[in-house]
Amino acid sequence: MNAPVLEPQFRDHAQQDFARSLGMWVFLSSELLFFGPLLLGYLYLRMHHPGATGMASRHTDMLLGTVNTAVLLTSSFCMALAGHAAQGGGTEGRRRAARLLALTALLGVVFLAIKGYEWHQEFDEHLFPGTGFHPSDARTPTALYGMELFFLLYFAATGLHALHLFIGVSACVWLMVVLRKAPPRGPGDEAVELVGLYWHFVDVVWIVLYPLLYLTARSGG
Repeated sequence: MNAPVLEPQFRDHAQQDFARSLGMWVFLSSELLFFGPLLLGYLYLRMHHPGATGMASRHTDMLLGTVNTAVLLTSSFCMALAGHAAQGGGTEGRRRAARLLALTALLGVVFLAIKGYEWHQEFDEHLFPGTGFHPSDARTPTALYGMELFFLLYFAATGLHALHLFIGVSACVWLMVVLRKAPPRGPGDEAVELVGLYWHFVDVVWIVLYPLLYLTARSGG
């Protein structure tokens, strides 16, 4: 099979692949600047308003959150299989990787659909921060304030995660299409690995968010 195009600034394909992988890791590290402040905000809220945080957490749908966690973990497994198939080389390996990428993207869409339904439920229950925020069990101004802060962080974190997942789904669909062309016209096998790194990063972010938003504070008084 033909090798992908070697860019002029690189000595060989090994150096080019290393530079691309390093660039992806640097990019993923920079993504922590988005999620880091939200996690610190949650930590502050949990320390200063533990009761309100627990009350707000009990309004989240743990069943849908758990189902979505299973969906996303399955999608990461499919992505790992896609990377393994692409490393096998040959036309058949690229076709198998493309099919697995399609399944990964489909599971990503399922996650977004479930999350959208969950958001719809929360809007109906007046849990979106703002003038209409009115949870049924907020009996004091302090509790109302803490619960509103929780849902402000909740919608910011899950919305940002959904945006990243949408980008990941788009990358999977694009890669699924271009894998039909062999190098040098199409991408090399390392392209699947790079998209896989991004997808696994999005998965890890959700694995952090899931217990914080759905489980950790659920028993708060």
